Amino acid sequence: EVQLVESGGGLVQAGGSLRLSCTASGFTFDGDVIGWFRQAPGKEREGVSCISTSDSSTRYADSVKGRFTISSDNAKNTVYLQLNSLKSEDTAVYYCHVEGSGFWGQGTQVTVSS
Repeated sequence: EVQLVESGGGLVQAGGSLRLSCTASGFTFDGDVIGWFRQAPGKEREGVSCISTSDSSTRYADSVKGRFTISSDNAKNTVYLQLNSLKSEDTAVYYCHVEGSGFWGQGTQVTVSS
């Protein structure tokens, strides 16, 4: 059974940092593109960042460039999202997703207090 499990969310003050993890089980990264998405209350889910597990190329939404960093550890089947300089507008449930598949994690809540 394929599973993606996110962790690392929490409550943090504006300007603070968190590190999210997405660990896959039931399959191994094999050149897959893994994306982080987020959904705030009353808003549509939006893409935040993604990484290719083959060449580690990355992409970021304009709203998080320079503040968030995505990375992967293929040996651990884990993708990370380092969130720095957090803002209240970063508050959302963060999900990871294997692009081109139907695999999503259950999400982890990030709440930034101002």
